[in-house]
Parts: sequence; structure tokens; C-alpha cells
Amino acid sequence: MAEYPVLGGTHVRLEPLARHHIPGLVAAAGHDLTPYEWSAVPQGSAEMTQYVNTALAWREQGTALAFATVRTADGVVIGSSRFFLIERWPWPTGQPGGERSGPDGCEIGYTWLTAAAIRTAANTEAKLLMLSHAFDTWGVQRVCFHTDARNERSRAALIRIGATFEGILRAHRLATDLKPRDSARFSIIAAEWPQVQRRLREKLATA
Repeated sequence: MAEYPVLGGTHVRLEPLARHHIPGLVAAAGHDLTPYEWSAVPQGSAEMTQYVNTALAWREQGTALAFATVRTADGVVIGSSRFFLIERWPWPTGQPGGERSGPDGCEIGYTWLTAAAIRTAANTEAKLLMLSHAFDTWGVQRVCFHTDARNERSRAALIRIGATFEGILRAHRLATDLKPRDSARFSIIAAEWPQVQRRLREKLATA
């Protein structure tokens, strides 16, 4: 399990996504899609099983690592998030970086929380745990995020944690309304991570 770690915090722990999480994820998603206007959250056992199976297939390919977000107080599953589009750059052997074993870049996404956990410390701590793993354990050069350009709440949240807005990618992905989605792209690079880490810790301290 060292390859697929549990990332533990005070409010949440992130467990490598597994099929035994499916019932908890179904319950967390609920039936009211109002909080998820711009996020694709699977509904029901069939959709959630496909969601988990896809995440596990990507993990086997080495391109993603998905987590179930679990509330530490009672062990209840409250959502999910994942690293994906995990990149390993072609460093020349014998050159700086050539002996690296970890990824060089990745995206964090597929993030959703049960309605009651939105705008709580759970999301802040989950981001801190994942970014710490990416920068401090893997040693990545960059973590990026994409959100629907219409999702003002998500864009504001990324700016608050210190991510840099890079621009709009037009017709980038399929939106929840089944139209080509313009994506707002944000990123954090390794040189910025210490400041972002301090900001996230300060936010948690006052949560």
C-alpha cells in the first residue's frame, strides 16, 4: 500500500479509492444535484460503480490516483478527489532529474463533497493533503486545476488557496450540460508551494 497511500489529516483522511467505498459514495452524492451544477457527480450504484472502475483502470495504467474522502470523526465517506493526467517527463539518464522515480506534473480534479461538507474544512484539508503529497513526496514541478469557466465559486476558491490563473481553454472538455466546456486553467508550481502551504495551514487553523 506504500504505492497507494492513505493521506491522513485532522478533519478528513483520503483513502485510495476502492470498490468497497461505492455504497458510501452513493449515499454522499445524495439525489439533489443543485450543489453540483458544474461538477459531474455520479448518481446511484450503477453510475458510481462505473466511476470507481474507471478510476481503478486509470490507476493500473499509472495515469491517476483516486481517493475516497472520509470524515475522520465517524469514518463516513463524504466525497472523492483524484490525481490524474500524471506526467513523467523524459529526463535524460545521468542528468539532473534523470533518476527521479516520482511524477513531474499532475492535475487535481474529479473533486466533490457531500452537500453538508461543502465550504467546510474538509475541502481545505483535502487540498492540503493532496498538494503536500504531490510536492513533498512525489516532488512534482507543477499541479494544475481546470474548472468550468462559468463556475465562479470554484475559480474563487482556487485563487484563495494561491493558485495562478493561466487562461481559458476553449471547448476543452464535456460540460455537465453536455456542451463543449470552456475551462479556466489554474496551476501551482514548486517554487510557489511553500507560500500556498502556509496559506492553507492558516485557513485550517481558523476553520
